[in-house]
Amino acid sequence: MIQNSEPTALPVAPATDISESQKSVGQGQLFNGFFEHPQDWNLRKDQLIDGRARRVFDLMGRACEAGVYPFQLPLETRQGPWVQAEGNKLLMLSSYDYLGLIGDPRIDAAAIEGIRKYGTGSGGARLLTGTLDLHKMMERDLAAFKGAPEVLTFSSGYLANLAVIAGLFSAQDRVVMDALCHRSVVDACKMAGVQVQRFKHNDMDSLRHEIANGPAANRTLIISDGVFSMDGDICPLADLVQIKKDTNTYLMIDDSHALGVLGKGGHGVDELFGIPTNEIDIWTGSFAKAVPSNGGWVAGSQQLLIFLQHAASPFIFSAALSPSSVSVVREALRIMWTEPERYVRLHDNANFLRGGLQELGYDTGLSETPIIPVNFESEEHCAFAAAMLRSMGVGATPILFPAVPLGSARLRLCVTAAHTKDDLQFALDAFKKLRE
Repeated sequence: MIQNSEPTALPVAPATDISESQKSVGQGQLFNGFFEHPQDWNLRKDQLIDGRARRVFDLMGRACEAGVYPFQLPLETRQGPWVQAEGNKLLMLSSYDYLGLIGDPRIDAAAIEGIRKYGTGSGGARLLTGTLDLHKMMERDLAAFKGAPEVLTFSSGYLANLAVIAGLFSAQDRVVMDALCHRSVVDACKMAGVQVQRFKHNDMDSLRHEIANGPAANRTLIISDGVFSMDGDICPLADLVQIKKDTNTYLMIDDSHALGVLGKGGHGVDELFGIPTNEIDIWTGSFAKAVPSNGGWVAGSQQLLIFLQHAASPFIFSAALSPSSVSVVREALRIMWTEPERYVRLHDNANFLRGGLQELGYDTGLSETPIIPVNFESEEHCAFAAAMLRSMGVGATPILFPAVPLGSARLRLCVTAAHTKDDLQFALDAFKKLRE
């Protein structure tokens, strides 16, 4: 959402710069004229949608009027290096498909075979009637890939984090999390009612201070992402493990953006640093990134996962992953085991694009992974830049408040192994024109 401390006018793109077809989403066609009639909003405090929505609607309305509404562009093709939207071809630079596996014939065939054998749905929650032998095989495959004793899977990565934190912890415990941890961790802590402290991003002195000066608690859990999804940097895992040992606390790492990305074999942040997987008490992650499926996972001890199977609400009350999704995970893991050249190409591409953007004078922040932020001074400039890039054939998603703090808007670029150098040079040429 586009928000700022004080509402300001959004810049209007010159009509010659953005084609009429590319303006349609930006001008609000997605909302069927909703923003053209503010008198109909009726945002009184006794209404279902009350006055808190006014700021959101005002800002979205001005973005649509300016032709720079940046979200929910309906794609007309599958994800890949190039996509089509509103009849226009776009270089996709914001997809999580890090290894370029969406559309791989082996992945598609696995999904089809899963449906052929098991049907389209699981028929229930995992604890009840929704568990297939396919789920168990997939969990064994992932445990082997991650080097963990056991794995348990959920309907999404978001739910995996909710399952762990709300299933294990309560108001008598506390969580000390990195300031840039994923929103799912924040929401999970609220659901659990656990005491929460935040330490400065990747600042181990701050972490030690928070642990030493926090409220009394039965148990303390440190949480960090392996790769931070908004900035593209990596946690100092060795330091986190050492602090965990020194302070008699527990450690959870969300490896969603590291699995299939970091380490020579793509096994994650632990492989990158050469740290035994079992030094971390809890691993969580998502199948919607390098693995081109959906769902989430938790890895840890057998004791932990047996407990979660019978105490975590997302496992008990949410439908199990569909057979096609599970089959895709298994095939993707097989490819990740056998084609390490994908990791080499992925990071070579990331270095090429990041270096090119820096040469053009763009601020790419802390990035050291295929996630490359391009930082802007304001939400308005960032949204306008995204619209201008789209007019030049480049799809780059803006990340705005409240997903990031005010004043830190950025285009979040995601490089994949499927991009060619020509693709990335096309993007750099567009960014050069944008800067001019």
